[in-house]
Amino acid sequence: MTAAAHRGATPPATHPAAPDAEPGAAVDSGRHLTGTGHAPCHHGELLQGVFLDADGRRCAGLVTLPLAGPGSRAEFTRRPGTPPEALAVVPADRGKAARAAALAVTECARRTGLPPSGGRLRLTGDVPVGLGMGSSTSDVIAAVRAVADSYGLRLAPEAVARLSVRAERASDPLMLDTRPALFAQREGRILEVLGPALPPLAVVGCLLGGGAPVDTLALPVRETTDADVREYARLRTLLRRAIATGDVRLLGQVATASARRGQHVLKHREFGDLVAIARRSGAVGVQIAHSGAVAGVLFDPAAPGDPRQRLRACRHALDAHGIPTTRTFTTIPSLTTKECLDGPAHRRGDRPARPDTSRRPSRLPSL
Repeated sequence: MTAAAHRGATPPATHPAAPDAEPGAAVDSGRHLTGTGHAPCHHGELLQGVFLDADGRRCAGLVTLPLAGPGSRAEFTRRPGTPPEALAVVPADRGKAARAAALAVTECARRTGLPPSGGRLRLTGDVPVGLGMGSSTSDVIAAVRAVADSYGLRLAPEAVARLSVRAERASDPLMLDTRPALFAQREGRILEVLGPALPPLAVVGCLLGGGAPVDTLALPVRETTDADVREYARLRTLLRRAIATGDVRLLGQVATASARRGQHVLKHREFGDLVAIARRSGAVGVQIAHSGAVAGVLFDPAAPGDPRQRLRACRHALDAHGIPTTRTFTTIPSLTTKECLDGPAHRRGDRPARPDTSRRPSRLPSL
């Protein structure tokens, strides 16, 4: 992939050093230089498991469900002449973003030939934490992009991925373009681009476990068997076929099978109800965040009948079973949910966290 796939990036500011400058070729101006960056979030996974790479080596991988709207924004003010460890972060609890900024400073200084320096990183955003929507990765990528922008650089997705994995050990593929890709989250590399775009989906979002955050480090580690790897390979093949042919029903079957396997560890008590409601509502399947509480009921918006009626019936059934609904959205880039499915948008009372506060593990805004 090239820098043109740098999704969500802002145009680089004008700075004294060129991106390809050799060490010693540039001199910092001494002025405070500010850069900005943005990164989206996602709505959990369509597929997650252990897959074989091109060399036949096992590695963890996932395919996320993109979600337009929420995201993280970062502003980095570089202070030439200060030591690189003099790096302040607001809010102060964003440790992963702070590590990412420090790594990005080192990388960008190396690329430009400028000395690494400290600065101030300010993060804002509206991605709830603990739900499996990539809130920490969104912070990390926004921070890396803001630091790069302050140096007049635009880093390629591969470089952003490497820095993100170093900052948080495992990273969601939010630095990539919108093509569905099987991504090795612990290595920061693409295992396979599965196609040009996901087929059109309508998704009724909801929260399992009452929306309580999931401590992924506390989850039991399940050994991956040869049979598991064969099953993940089968699901990978089916997902590739579903994307290539636009087969929404097959995609839903893959996502449901992956979500069901995830219950070996997550053990959501409402999962059986979620699958049953999806079936009764005419959905093609369900998807979950394998590291959080967010889930989605997947619909084919082109199926015969009134899609609005199916979505309403699904939301009512989820509410009746005590499964909080969050937002309804689509994977159709050119249309909003309001335009094609669900009438006027409305929001419940949740407000995003202020820049000076930690994000809250709250319910998402509802459409």
